Amino acid sequence: MLGCLVAGRLVQTDPLRVAGDKFVFNLADYESVNHVVVFLLGTEPFPAGMGGAVYFSFPDPAAGGQVWQLLGFITNEKPSAIFKISGLKAGEAGGTHPFGTMGAASPAISMAQVGVSVELLDQLAQQTPVSAATVSTVDPFMQFTQKMLDSLYNFACSFSVTQAQMTPSPSETFIPSSCILRWYENFQRRLAQNPTFWKS
Repeated sequence: MLGCLVAGRLVQTDPLRVAGDKFVFNLADYESVNHVVVFLLGTEPFPAGMGGAVYFSFPDPAAGGQVWQLLGFITNEKPSAIFKISGLKAGEAGGTHPFGTMGAASPAISMAQVGVSVELLDQLAQQTPVSAATVSTVDPFMQFTQKMLDSLYNFACSFSVTQAQMTPSPSETFIPSSCILRWYENFQRRLAQNPTFWKS
């Protein structure tokens, strides 16, 4: 019924059933994994009114065991989801979870687990996933452009001096930082309205 996919690895379609409504996928060498996809295979839907809460568990020696964190959920209407796991940190509060000590009793130090707990849709809607697991929906080009604008503005401002600090230099041209700030804000506004405006 369920599948789990990590880029560059074989698809897992045989989760370990640890309870009637709870399933676990083992994830070896999780330190090298950035994202994980959990999905319905399409062979069997969730029962009516039910969905799957997706959890991620990793070893935390400081906590003396596994830390479980809620990533999000899948449903019959949303049969797949991608989650970012590289930003999750040991020591962050994992909150309550339905797995208890189920799953691998004592997983290897480099073994993590992805758990799916079948729950009522009403319960899923009330749960709050770990914010770091949400995959950004911002276009990579927009992210690059924003970082470039920030970098240019910060770089230019690092050379700023007051008029009292300026020394006359006939070979230098000085640009008020307010001009760069105006350009920066204008470019951001235009980019938000139309990400391809610069092509025209």
